[in-house]
Amino acid sequence: MKKMFMLLALIGTLAAMPCTAGMPHLKAQLTYAPNVPPPITRHYPAIVEVDLTAIRKRMPLTSIADYNFWTFNDHVPGPFIRVRVGDWLEVHLANGDTSGMPHNVDFHAATGPGGGANILTVAPGQKQTAWLRMREPGLFVYHCSIPPMLDHIANGMYGMILVEPTNGMPHVDKEFYVMQSEFYTTNNPANAGLLGFSHQRALEERPSFVLFNGESGAMLVPDALRAKTGERVRIYFGDAGPNFFSSFHIIGTVMDKVYDQGSLCNAPVRNMQTTLVGPGSATIAEFVPLVPGLYTFVDHDAAHMAMGAAGQIQVSGAPTADLYRSVQDGPPPQAEPVGHETLSMAR
Repeated sequence: MKKMFMLLALIGTLAAMPCTAGMPHLKAQLTYAPNVPPPITRHYPAIVEVDLTAIRKRMPLTSIADYNFWTFNDHVPGPFIRVRVGDWLEVHLANGDTSGMPHNVDFHAATGPGGGANILTVAPGQKQTAWLRMREPGLFVYHCSIPPMLDHIANGMYGMILVEPTNGMPHVDKEFYVMQSEFYTTNNPANAGLLGFSHQRALEERPSFVLFNGESGAMLVPDALRAKTGERVRIYFGDAGPNFFSSFHIIGTVMDKVYDQGSLCNAPVRNMQTTLVGPGSATIAEFVPLVPGLYTFVDHDAAHMAMGAAGQIQVSGAPTADLYRSVQDGPPPQAEPVGHETLSMAR
């Protein structure tokens, strides 16, 4: 009987496999925040294999307290996945959660019921495989959607996938992976150094922390991101939620290109001060730092910033333009036209 069940499972798996004859089979190069895989250089579609494991792991949430995160591959956020339009994403999901809880993955880039979650639901100790065709370019969120989905996202089960257009992404000098999310915690009377999860606080939308990349101070000095003046910097920014919007803002510069909602089918919006990102959505922001120094990026919702939603970019090098003067520098010698004047305002 056991052999019969195994045979039926194998037949079902083979029936679900896509027709991919002649397509190359590649292993995805996964990276973890704030790192991004290198750009896609091939000009043909492929089957891209991604291995994900759902597992709980105790890690620092703040400088003085840990948390039992629910993770993909032992990281929060999960790995950054980079593919191209036309690829088949071959997802292998293993469930290493010893609590007895099932898990799955909903890819916002996928077409079909549950974004793949319906065919990627896996019991503890088991594995599941699915093939998902990447049809539209853009930056997309993925997350666990097992009910209550609120708990799975609030505990760290999310990440992002970039589906590049057929002609690839425009060249930049630096790329970074940043995700915002909320954590709803309770104190642990038996262990002051280990915070617990509060489902009730999550339902009431009362976060204890709003963080970037799953840890308070994850990208603050001395762990700030690094760039140089004159370099084009691209930030892949996602909001996992589970509840709140983010008003993403880089203090001290203007984002000269913003791919709104992660769309790569539309021209980027130009010269943005902030960009609004909803829970379960993403954006791509670019800027060129012209003055050296420490730049802080935040959720401009001031309460969220106070709860930890802040990171930094340390920019080194010489100024590339005369734009920023202190008393010691003295006043500018002469007013000059600066920037891009595109509109004339009628009085």
